[in-house]
Amino acid sequence: MTLEEVEEGYRSLIKEETVKLSLLKKKIFRVGTLRLVLVLACIALCIMLWGNGLLITGIIFALVVVFLFLLKYHNRLYTEKRYTEILIINAQNELKGINYDYSAFDGAAEAVDASHRFTVDLDIFGQRSIFQSVNRAVSSYGKKHLIDIFANPLEDKEQIEKRQAAVQELSTDIEFIKKFRALGAMYDDEGFDIKNISAQFSSGINSLMWRILQYVIPVLFLSTIVLYALNYVSDSFFIIAWVVAIAVSSIPMKSINKKLNRVGKKADLLQSYSNLFRLIENEKIDSPELVEIQHILLSKGSASVAISKLKYLISNLEQGFTFVGILFLNPLLMWTVRYAIKTEKWMREYDKEIAEWFDALGKIDALVSLSVYAYNHPDYTYPEITDSYGFEAVNLGHPLIKRDVCVRNDVSLHQRPFFLVVTGANMAGKSTYFRTVGVSLMFAGIGLPVCADKLKCHPFRLVTNLRTSDSLNDNESYFFAELKRLKMIIDRLQSGEKLFIILDEILKGTNSEDKQKGSIALMKQLVSLKGNGIIATHDLELGNLEAEFPEAVKNHCFEADIKNDRLSFSYKIREGVAQNMNACFLMRQMGITGL
Repeated sequence: MTLEEVEEGYRSLIKEETVKLSLLKKKIFRVGTLRLVLVLACIALCIMLWGNGLLITGIIFALVVVFLFLLKYHNRLYTEKRYTEILIINAQNELKGINYDYSAFDGAAEAVDASHRFTVDLDIFGQRSIFQSVNRAVSSYGKKHLIDIFANPLEDKEQIEKRQAAVQELSTDIEFIKKFRALGAMYDDEGFDIKNISAQFSSGINSLMWRILQYVIPVLFLSTIVLYALNYVSDSFFIIAWVVAIAVSSIPMKSINKKLNRVGKKADLLQSYSNLFRLIENEKIDSPELVEIQHILLSKGSASVAISKLKYLISNLEQGFTFVGILFLNPLLMWTVRYAIKTEKWMREYDKEIAEWFDALGKIDALVSLSVYAYNHPDYTYPEITDSYGFEAVNLGHPLIKRDVCVRNDVSLHQRPFFLVVTGANMAGKSTYFRTVGVSLMFAGIGLPVCADKLKCHPFRLVTNLRTSDSLNDNESYFFAELKRLKMIIDRLQSGEKLFIILDEILKGTNSEDKQKGSIALMKQLVSLKGNGIIATHDLELGNLEAEFPEAVKNHCFEADIKNDRLSFSYKIREGVAQNMNACFLMRQMGITGL
């Protein structure tokens, strides 16, 4: 499939669903109009037939039956309308995303962590971030799981290949993806935590007293009704019995309502979860990771059936707090108590499975995000994960740079230890190159295809130091913060971790002589500890390390070309040490100095 075919697929979906949406709106209008006409007709007939109580009763009964049927039909049409609108919105947003507008998606700014080993340096989270370009999670569980996937890429070859298989399989089933995203977006699950709800409903009302009273009170009250109908008890006795039944049934309602409020009165959201579980359960899948997730949902009957039952229980529980529930359902049937007991029983029965089910949902949700990204980039390549310690890429590009202006470069680190020492002028492309390599290695670890013709890499643990900054809160200088970062890298290497290290301008916070000595010493230590990676420097003396370590260090550069007093950049990496620097040229051009 080509990118043009992907875009055309979204446009066709928008066109088809727009036609369907128009028809649904017309049906909804007609049903609403019919309901109004029926009510007005019923009122008119009751006026015309006033005095004929039996006929009027029959008309009203017939109206109620028809009205309820139309109401149910109207609600179903409205649900279909909402579903269709979401399909259209999703397709429109994907077309924008393909053209690098990710504003419709959440970048998870809350996940930004300056202490993380690479996410801040590589712009993984936040606005206009890598995460925002991938995230399509429809549940809070999916978003949390996707954040974890990005922050902690896999480092085992078999696990990565298993993830790749899951992403590849899902990305070819666009119908499943379409349904999953639309069903998941029907209701907002913000603030909804099923695990907390489970803990709240696991005990409380299910005591011996209430288990007995749920039967005793209805029997006594129904007996009173029968006796009253047979004129064995007075009106006042019947009213007192009714009030007592209401009072007894109301005793636990405050406690039950508190628990119910933790659900957020989101019974419809539970049905949405049930629909998602059913979709996953019924999907024909082959890849091991997806099969494992599906097995979790079917390990105790069916997660979709169980959650649908919980939705039924919660809906009925809510009815106990309505006007009809308080005056009739509770005294007649101890409705609220009865369904609170049933809900607690459900929670105890599925206590262990709840966390597993929603963790599985989060995994699928995150995999759907990865699969949408893969589907939207048919020209990208799945990396080949190798046991050998290398990183070999052909025409590697950054995924956030528009395809028509993205300059791609090769990368070759073929053994361990091995470092590329990259020199070059300001603005020549070093930082972009570094972030391209880092993001690509991270994508390889999470099972995504990369912007490259080819990539073979070992599943290294990625560590970067590109944006060290002062910390006023910790009373920490820039230089000390950088030293802490470098110490962390050395400690990890000494502990035996297989790191891929990306450093930009070592020891920027000290003077030139100190910086040169320290940088050379650090490079020698990194090589001796069998590190791999890329290091940028403006200190051309580091280029001499290639002669000292010909098998472990290679010089590359980004040049600034100055011709006819004009500065230009190719953004292509070259072998060797940079020859042209542009600081003085730029200062002269801007009139800052007389050089």
